[in-house]
Amino acid sequence: MEKFKLTDHKKSDEESPERRNFVRDIVEEDLKTDKFGGMVHTRFPPEPNGYLHIGHAKSICLNFGLARDYKGLCNLRFDDTNPTKEESEYVESIKLDVRWLGFDWGDREYYASDYFDQLYEFALTLVRKGKAYVCDLTGDEIRQYRGTLTEPGKDSPYRNRSVDENLDLFQRMRKGEFPNGSRTLRAKIDMGSPNINMRDPVLYRILHATHHRTGDAWCIYPMYDWAHGQSDSIEKITHSVCTLEFADHRPLYDWFLDELGIYHSKQIEFARLNLTYTVMSKRRLLLLVEEGLVKGWDDPRMPTISGLRRRGYSPESIRLFADRIGVGRSESTSDVALLEDCVRDDLNRRAPRVMAVHRPVKLVLENYPEGVVEELEAVNNPEDHSAGSRTIPFSKILYIEQDDFRENPPKKYFRLSPGMEVRLRYAYIIKCTEVIKDKATGQILELRCTYDPETRSGSPQSARKVKGTIHWVSAAHAKDAEVRLYDRLFTVENPGGDDWRSFLNPHSFEQVQGCKVEPGLATAKAGERFQFERLGYFCVDEDSAGEKLVFNRTVTLRDTWAKMEKATDKT
Repeated sequence: MEKFKLTDHKKSDEESPERRNFVRDIVEEDLKTDKFGGMVHTRFPPEPNGYLHIGHAKSICLNFGLARDYKGLCNLRFDDTNPTKEESEYVESIKLDVRWLGFDWGDREYYASDYFDQLYEFALTLVRKGKAYVCDLTGDEIRQYRGTLTEPGKDSPYRNRSVDENLDLFQRMRKGEFPNGSRTLRAKIDMGSPNINMRDPVLYRILHATHHRTGDAWCIYPMYDWAHGQSDSIEKITHSVCTLEFADHRPLYDWFLDELGIYHSKQIEFARLNLTYTVMSKRRLLLLVEEGLVKGWDDPRMPTISGLRRRGYSPESIRLFADRIGVGRSESTSDVALLEDCVRDDLNRRAPRVMAVHRPVKLVLENYPEGVVEELEAVNNPEDHSAGSRTIPFSKILYIEQDDFRENPPKKYFRLSPGMEVRLRYAYIIKCTEVIKDKATGQILELRCTYDPETRSGSPQSARKVKGTIHWVSAAHAKDAEVRLYDRLFTVENPGGDDWRSFLNPHSFEQVQGCKVEPGLATAKAGERFQFERLGYFCVDEDSAGEKLVFNRTVTLRDTWAKMEKATDKT
């Protein structure tokens, strides 16, 4: 696994400045008016019932970024109110992802379960005020009584229980006297409200289940809507930033806080991130894992942060993406090509260049002296002069890509073919003189070539130009590697509907054995990223061990899908 430093993120000169957005405008206005005593205190409140995805990354960057830029604080709080779906594994993965993205919450790691006692006392306050009651309707009955968007709900037959009876029943619920689903505690608000969230929402349900932190101490658990706003209040959050689906819940949160008479955060809603060629629903991501359609939460085709990390995405590229898409009030879908461009832009600056051959064909330089090995100088990164250079061995027998040779080349083909000349990257100009094939299958076994010793790259005599340049590795020095080629998980931009699985891309993963790479990559560590010249950006997978080298393709050098779509438009 890639090692990374657990420090607060500080923006580098390479990152673009934060863009103005309406959330920042609100925060700055509150600072001007001293609404919260000049404080900015945000929080990132994930539910630990799955792994974080790229949409969560947008929220992480926004919440932690606000705290960073306005010299405030940002809490990490786990809204762990459903023990049947939450696990410690998810908690640890979330902490890992937030830190990897470059943010740190210091000593402010909190859980909704930290507040179970206080939330229970808050609920008792509502019961004593006659603002909450114990209801014996089943879950299905509650939904039936709630009404629809066009029809009001109707009162529960248990709505008018006395305060004393409600107190008695609720305390007995707490003691575990009743079975699962037999009773709930509901707020008494307005069954005729046009906002369905205000129609006597459930605050507590009976759930005899072991919690990942509190064990069996509780058998009633607060609903998310009940725990969320009060947790913000307890932590003195100034700006409760959340996605648009919670806008209709804001009147309910306000009602709770007003009835309890406690500290009131300001809720601000922004548009969540939607991304083409993937699914963002945590439920569907879980199905992909459980049904074996991917190889786990960290499968490099998944939009999870752990999947993107394993694929080779850098935290800088994800922060850059979050900045470029901005923060708005209207729902929209971002093109995954923009995310891929952010990865290219970032890795182009930081990834060392190396040479690797995916599908090798043997090339013999007939006029090159036997037993001679030259050490040629190669630039590590032309975008970063401080990266320096390295030496790579060159000898009589090489490997090149099968695709870099055509026996019968089409027009404007500038790579190697019989009688044609090309330059070997950092080396010499060569000419193909003979093609050796398997007589039975016709498969090309070997290419015979000559080299021009006067054209060594970088020498005064190397001025002769040819149109094509190809990469290579020395056969005697190359290391064997496995390369995993990943592509978009779905074939359509919006894989929605009940048949969303039918849009899975059958070519989203290809495993290529027998690849050949530069000898210097033998010591590469898991998580290290490289540009394989002319092929794309790759990182060392965690499956690498000892002499086994495994590389994941992070992204191609160009948007190959855009090229495919243009080609389709012309047909």
